[in-house]
Amino acid sequence: MGSLTVSGTAGATDRRRHRRRRSRPERTGLVAVLLVLAVGAGGGAVAAQRAGVNVGDVIGDIRRGPAGPAPAVAAAPTPAGSRPAATPGAATATPRTLRYPERGTGRFRTATVTGRVAGRGGELLRYRVAVEGGIDEVDVERFGRDVAAVLADPRGWTADGRWRLQRVGPDSPADFTVLLTSPITRSQLCGDLYDRYTSCRNGDRVVINVARWARGVPHFEGDLATYRAYLLNHEVGHRLGEGHQLCPGRGGPAPVMQQQTLGLHGCAPNAWPQVNGERFDGPPGEYDDPIPTDN
Repeated sequence: MGSLTVSGTAGATDRRRHRRRRSRPERTGLVAVLLVLAVGAGGGAVAAQRAGVNVGDVIGDIRRGPAGPAPAVAAAPTPAGSRPAATPGAATATPRTLRYPERGTGRFRTATVTGRVAGRGGELLRYRVAVEGGIDEVDVERFGRDVAAVLADPRGWTADGRWRLQRVGPDSPADFTVLLTSPITRSQLCGDLYDRYTSCRNGDRVVINVARWARGVPHFEGDLATYRAYLLNHEVGHRLGEGHQLCPGRGGPAPVMQQQTLGLHGCAPNAWPQVNGERFDGPPGEYDDPIPTDN
C-alpha cells in the first residue's frame, strides 16, 4: 500500500497561495496532519486505498463500505438571496437544504463505478470519488456521477486534447481522488487549520468542502449548479498543473482558474475552461481577498 505524508506546510498545495487577511485570531502550534491515501506520485497508478484509521487520530483513510457512526448533524443555513441547495445532480428535484456536520467521521465511502474515458487525446488520468462519513445526505454513488458529469463535459479539461479523465472504483489504480469533506476535515487535509471556508488541491487530493457544495457563495446569486461545476473544475485544474488567474476584463466571464469563491472582481461567474468552444484564460495572478471566517 502506498502512502502520502502531508505536513501543514506541504509545498504541493494549491490551498490559497495569496496573502490572506483574517479577522480570526491567529493560533499557534500547527498540527502536522498525516493522511494514508494510497495515492502514489507520478506514473499514473497507485495501490488500492485500504488503511483503517481515522483523521481524528491524525491519520485518515478512504475505503469502501460503512463509514461508522456519524456525529450530530446541523442544518446549513442558506445565504441571503440564494436558493436552498438542491439534491446533487437532480436538476428537476425540489430544492432542499443539504445538512452536513462541521466535523465528519474522518472515514470515507468510495464510489464503486468505473466510467468511460472522457476525452479523445492526451494523457490519461484516473480518479476516485469519495464522501466523508457523517455527510449522510450526499449519496456517494450520486456524488460520483455528478463529479464524472462535470469532468466529462465538452466544455471541460478534456476538450483540447491535452487530458483524458476516467473515474474508477476503490480497487483500481488512480492518479487523484476527489474528496467531499466536512469543513474541519477540509482544514486538516489541506494543511491549513485556519481555513474552513474554501476547498483545495493538496498533492493527489482534490478536497471539496461540503459547506461550499451545499451553499455555494453569495456572488453566484444562488446558481448552485454553476458554482459546483466551477468548484470541481478549479480544483481539478490545479491537479492538472494550472495556476491562479485574474479577471481579464470587466463584464466578461471569469477564467475557471480565477479564485471565484472569494470574489469576481468585475467578471461574471464561469464554471468552464472552454468558453465559446475555445480555451479561455486570464492573466496569471491572485487577488488579496479575505477568506470568510464562517462556513
